Amino acid sequence: MFDCHDDMTAFHNTEVQLPKDERDTMRDRRNTNRKRLKDGLKRDEEPSPVGCRTQGSYAMRTMTQHAELDYDIDDGVYFDKDKLVGPRGADKTAADAKEMVRKAVHDDKFKKAPEVLKNCVRIYYDLGYHVDVPVYRRFEENQEYVYELASTDWKKSDPMAVTAWFKDENKAQSPDQLNGGQMRRVVKLMKAFARSRESWRSQIAPGFMITKLVTERFSKNSDHDDVSLRRTMENVHSRLEGSLEVDHPVVYGAKLTRGPDDSRAKLLRDKLKWAIDELAVLDDADCSQADARKAWDKVFKTEFFTDRGATKKAEAVVTSAAILRGDYAEAGREAVDKRGGGRYG
Repeated sequence: MFDCHDDMTAFHNTEVQLPKDERDTMRDRRNTNRKRLKDGLKRDEEPSPVGCRTQGSYAMRTMTQHAELDYDIDDGVYFDKDKLVGPRGADKTAADAKEMVRKAVHDDKFKKAPEVLKNCVRIYYDLGYHVDVPVYRRFEENQEYVYELASTDWKKSDPMAVTAWFKDENKAQSPDQLNGGQMRRVVKLMKAFARSRESWRSQIAPGFMITKLVTERFSKNSDHDDVSLRRTMENVHSRLEGSLEVDHPVVYGAKLTRGPDDSRAKLLRDKLKWAIDELAVLDDADCSQADARKAWDKVFKTEFFTDRGATKKAEAVVTSAAILRGDYAEAGREAVDKRGGGRYG
């Protein structure tokens, strides 16, 4: 297999991983929204939350870049069940609890008003960002807290347990913890692949489902992220060939899929098969570095890998010029290239 590890690392770091400034912007908006929520609840004489907790891909650090800045951050708000009551003392319904939160976060300055959705209240921002606020209630049972999400009704859910689950899996399965851990990197690369075509995005397996599948069939490789990604893609495809159903990682008996013939899981399976076939060229005896880069470009619908090769050629020309003018020290520095370019495996 042709070595593209360093190309893949560069692709992850520059094109896939969410930049720090964008994470910081999202965090600032989350914090602003928390203050607006608490102030609004106080103004409306509603119960104070016992806390707010970031969840989902932001908390797991598996968010990926989006050209249109269509990012969302999930920031759950938690209430004690015995405080979530109506004027006559009855428990608030799930719909009432979400409407309470929607009203609290509303601001006339918003171009688009906050909206109650099935599993959250969504707050929209001008640049494409939005903050989703799932609403939870908690109560004690057998000396432990039980958490329920306001959905179509109140249903058992514990997103903090999901975050802990993923962090534990990443630590246990990754051969390294550098740059977030290899399994986390592969999750992001798989999500980037699944979102690489606009026509796929609304129809393919969502990020949480992809994350669960990667943890089930992750193939580690301590030296090569490109090999780890490719083998994991093959493993996940085989897994979906056997069954399209995906279990929830922490809620016993719950599924992430919609029945045994989930169309989103099926599309992921089919697109993985296509990608696996495209990458078969990497095993050819006469596969060149240019061929390998073209294959990865096609899989991710990008020109990053080929452009990186062109940059390398340009650097080689500079090095040759340095040698011709007798600048051997400079040429020596330029000639050091730790990027992948050979064969292995």
